[in-house]
This record gives sequence, C-alpha cells and structure tokens, in this order.
Amino acid sequence: MPLSPPHPNYSIMPPDETREGRHDGWATIRRFLPYLWPRDNRGLRWRIAIALSLVLVAKGVMLALPLAYKRVVDTMALEGDGLLLVALSFVLAYALGRFAATGFDNLRNIAFEKVGQDATRRLAEDVFARLHRLSLRFHLSRRTGEVTKVVERGTKSIDSMLYFLLFNIAPTIIELIAVGIIFYTMFGGELVVATAVTVVAYIWTTQAITEWRTKLRKQMNDLDGTALSRAVDSLLNYETVKYFGAEERERERYGSAARAYAAAAIKSDNSLALLNIAQAFITNALMLFAMGFTVWQWSRGLLTVGDLVAIQTYLMQLFRPLDMLGWVYRTIRQGLIDMADMFRLMDESEEVEDVPGAPALVVREPSIVFDNVRFGYDPGRTILKGLSFEAPAGSHVAIVGPSGAGKSTIARLLFRFYDPQDGRILIDGQDISQVTQKSLREAIGIVPQDSVLFNDTIGYNIAYGRGGATHDEIHEAARRAAILPFIEKLPHGFDTQVGERGLKLSGGEKQRVAIARTLVKNPPIMLFDEATSALDSRTEQDILETLHAVGANRTTLAIAHRLSTVADADTILVLDDGRLVESGNHRALLARDGLYAEMWLRQQAEAEEEAEAAE
Repeated sequence: MPLSPPHPNYSIMPPDETREGRHDGWATIRRFLPYLWPRDNRGLRWRIAIALSLVLVAKGVMLALPLAYKRVVDTMALEGDGLLLVALSFVLAYALGRFAATGFDNLRNIAFEKVGQDATRRLAEDVFARLHRLSLRFHLSRRTGEVTKVVERGTKSIDSMLYFLLFNIAPTIIELIAVGIIFYTMFGGELVVATAVTVVAYIWTTQAITEWRTKLRKQMNDLDGTALSRAVDSLLNYETVKYFGAEERERERYGSAARAYAAAAIKSDNSLALLNIAQAFITNALMLFAMGFTVWQWSRGLLTVGDLVAIQTYLMQLFRPLDMLGWVYRTIRQGLIDMADMFRLMDESEEVEDVPGAPALVVREPSIVFDNVRFGYDPGRTILKGLSFEAPAGSHVAIVGPSGAGKSTIARLLFRFYDPQDGRILIDGQDISQVTQKSLREAIGIVPQDSVLFNDTIGYNIAYGRGGATHDEIHEAARRAAILPFIEKLPHGFDTQVGERGLKLSGGEKQRVAIARTLVKNPPIMLFDEATSALDSRTEQDILETLHAVGANRTTLAIAHRLSTVADADTILVLDDGRLVESGNHRALLARDGLYAEMWLRQQAEAEEEAEAAE
C-alpha cells in the first residue's frame, strides 16, 4: 500500500492512551528505529536519505510559490510596456513550482515505499515468531481474537506513523521557522508574533482536548476487543451454538458489546466535532488579524496588494499542515499505543526457554524416564505428585486412569510445553530441560485426542508432519493410516479442502489425517493421546494394527480411556490423583484386582449394555 497523506477531514477516533502508554511513547519509537534504519541494509538507508532530501526540496519550492504569486499581482497593478511577459513568466514559474512540488512529493513516496513495507514486514514476522515461542499457558489464557487484533493494529499503524513522523511533523516545523523568517523580513515582527501565539494556542488546545478524549478511546478499544472475541468464540463453536439453540443468546451477547461500542463511538465523534470547531476558531482568528493588518499597512502605503496575496497564500499553506496537526497528533499517539501494545506482546516472558548453549537431543535408544515429577498448572493445585516411571526403548507403554488423574499432563510435559516444578524427565538419559526444544519435539510424534487441522487441503495437513515431504511419502502415510480409500473417492483427492479446524471432515477422518501426519514425521518416539477415541470399532482395529506396526521399532506411549485399546501393551501404568498406583501387563493387573481391574469390569459391563441396546 503506497504511503499517502490522509484526507484532513477524515474522522479518526482518539488514541487509547494510558499512563503506561504515555510513558512508553519515546521508548516505543526508539525500539522501532532499528526496523526503520536497518544496519544490515545500506540500500534502504539510502532510500531514507533520498526521501528526506526530496522533502526539503519540495518544501523549499512551496515556500517560494507565494513570492511568485505576489510578483504576478504586483506586476499586474503596474502600468507600462513589457509587463505582460514579466507577469506571464511569474505565472509560468508559479505553475511549474506547483507541479515540481507535487512531483517531488510522489518521488519521495516512491523512494520510501520499500522502506515502510520492509519495516512492517520484518516487525510483523518478529511478532509472529515471538507468539509461537510463548508458552501454552499464555495461549490458553489469552483470547485469540484479542491477540490478533493487537497485532493487526500494531502493524497497520506503522505506515501512518512513518509517514507523519518523517513527512509531516518535521516539514511542518521547518515551514513554521521559514515562514517566521519571511514574515519578519518582509512584513515586520507583528505577524511573526501573531503566528507564533496562534501556533502555540492551536497546539495546546489540540493536545488538551485530545487528552480529554483519551478515556473514550480506551473504552472503545476494550469494547472492540470484547465484541471481536465474542464473535470469534461464537463462530468457532458454531456447532455447539446450534446444538443448544443459542443463536439468539449469542446475538444478544455480541450485540450488547456492539451497542456499548457504538455509544462510545458517538461520544468520540461528538468530541471530535468540538475539537474541529476550536481549531477553526484559532486559525481563522489569525487570518483575520493578518489580513486586517496587511490592509491597514496597505492604506499607509507600506504594503502592496501582492503582499496581501502572499500573506494569505503563506497562511493557507501553513493552515493545511496545521489543520492536519490534530489529526496527525492523534494518529501518532494512537500508533504509539498500538505499537506499544504489540511490543508488550513481544515482551511476554517465555515460560519455557532453552538453557544457554543447550545441545540438540540425540536419540539412540529412545527410552523415557519420569523421575519423581511434581507439577501443577496453578500453585494451589498439584496434578502430578512425585510421578516416576520408565518406558524402555522400543516398548509399548500405556497410561490409563480416571479423568483428572494427570494422563494428558504427561504428554504436555514430555513435549515441554511446561517444565515440572520438581523432578526430571529423561529421554535416552538426557534431561529434556537441558536440550533444545526444537530437537526434543522433532523426536516425538503425537496423535492428540482433538485433532485440529489447518484450513487447507488434506495433502497439506498430512505433509505438515515434516517439511519437504514428498507426494509418495504422503500417499504411503495415508495408506498406512487407513484413510487412502476415503481420499481416493473424493473428487479432488489430496487437494480437498478440509475447512476451518477440519470441520468438513468427520471426527474419525480428522483423526486418521492426524495419524498420517505423524507417520510422515517418522519420529523415534510416538505418543497417542486417545488416538482412536473418535473412530468406530472396525476402523479402530485397523488403526490399532497400523499403530502397532509403526511402533515396532519405536518407543510408544499410549494415553487411553478405553482399556481394550491398550490391553496388549508391554506395560500399563495406572494413575490416580497424580500418582502411579499400579503397573504391569494386562493379565497381571487383572489378577491384582485393584483399580485397573475395577475399570476393566466397568467398561466391559458398559460394552455389553451397549451391545444389548443395539440388538
């Protein structure tokens, strides 16, 4: 998008400014400067220098135009031969000057466009990368709609921030100084004093009223974020809304936030009208004084008609940036606030970080050891209470237990989405907290209970398991995950779109795509978190055979609720209230007649009841 000055009459809402935002103003600018002035790109720095030079040239031409205009008028007021050519020459100079000023402005935009776009791109990429480095706890506690809105506002404010700071504020200051010198030299100190007083009054009034409008913008931003987050939540849970016939409730829930936002917007627009009236009064008061003073001096024979035209032209040229000054001030302040919010996202601490100089995980024998692990998501609620177990390399270990026993927490700790408060987790004898997260996650594949897919094709989602996967590898993974027959029946095959979060596929189809995706990754350790929970019995058996086959030379952890799916595991770990209460194979655990045996008998009875009901 090319940088261009906004229309001065465009209504913009005031900035969301808090004390923290005010304090962060210059700090935000200093933090953004490296993106604007990249040390590793001399070409972009040259573009900035050229753009600023063109700004100065264009401003110099504009300051000369009223003098040419004055000469035209004064020449026309004289009598004598040859004055026509003189007047026409000044008319030509005036027209060429206006054209040149416009040309320099647009050449400036051409020179600077790449700088602005590059700065925006690099900052957006850095924010996006940072968000992916933040912990799972952060993403679970923040609403996605609000986070994306913060990033969107921050990146969109960059272009306007750059334009106004470099091509409006600085040139306006230069023009004020130059006009003051011209007025003092040609018309006396009275106009200089009047202009200075007017500019100070204008700036003070603009700042005072804008600060008054700050709370409105804060309220509007909060309500805007609330409305957006409610809309996103509602649309992501479309099926749930339909299940419970809650369309009207959702409409009212969203509408209440939208109505509150509209009320705040009305107050903001009304205060903007008040600001515009105050600004117009101040600028027109200066025009009245300046033109009245010029007419008075003309009556005394000290100034000419051309001087009146020159003064009026200088003031009109000066009023244009002054009329925009309030708009520019609000835009810059809002941009600083939006960028500060985005930088605060970047400053969110990484709950899980690699230790300095951490080596990559090297897996030769993919064994897994939990050594007296204690962990809780909240300080007052411990989930795992000194959990210890070992999964030898090449073994198939199942983890079962009642809901809330901590089964899924094991998966999150193994992937190091969190670090335990106490104890260690070892893979091939290496503490996973001492190796790089990237290498750790490359060594583990997972098929989660809730398989979320990207809004892209089936082929893309399967290939996501490993960058650079070939079509043959994708095809083979689909075959081994028992989803290839389904894909081949589709009109577009692997190019079939799955919809947002994979909603165009059934639960079982999504699960099989997730399994195929993990097969493409081909890691030494496989983790199945209720991997067959969404499948029918026949498909479940097919998938289980596939999982057993692919896990033959790997270490496999299977978190299961349905005990029949893990009955053939080498070792079954039974968790209860965050502790390991039983372990052994299926027969040994049944013989023990403990918690596992109780769960097994209950599930067998439920299965028999379901079978009888089906008959």
